Amino acid sequence: MRRSDREIKDFEEIIEVIKKCDVCRVAMQGDEYPYIVPMNFGLEVDGNQVNLYFHGAMEGMKYQLLSKNNKVCFEMDCNHCLFTDMENGNCTMNYESVIGFGFMEDVPEEQKAEALDILMEHYPVPAGFHYSEAVVPRTRLLKLTVEKMTGKRRNKMS
Repeated sequence: MRRSDREIKDFEEIIEVIKKCDVCRVAMQGDEYPYIVPMNFGLEVDGNQVNLYFHGAMEGMKYQLLSKNNKVCFEMDCNHCLFTDMENGNCTMNYESVIGFGFMEDVPEEQKAEALDILMEHYPVPAGFHYSEAVVPRTRLLKLTVEKMTGKRRNKMS
């Protein structure tokens, strides 16, 4: 990391950044170009192991690419705020972000409801809401097993 002064080194702080994000961009190796897709996600932390869960249609480009190479890179960011220094004519952006690497695999049929529950826990839904069980067989779920990740923060106050 070029700006080590902005690095978030504490694992729990990185997890807190992830919890604030609502979209995770997943990059895959495409045939000619890299392929990136923004996705809703759910977070599972088991000790120091982080797993991210994603849902989607039953087929599509990402599945074709993942069948050839399931290694991925992901990025998520939040807390964006433009900071301007009027006196010196400078500006910058405050933010928090996480970038990581891992591998993606399909969630087995018998674990899909649990993965959907994890995904739903990440988002504020009205009290009493529960998704229709009928969507489970028609939804493809992916698990990203994170192998390494880094966090970064810029919070310029003045």
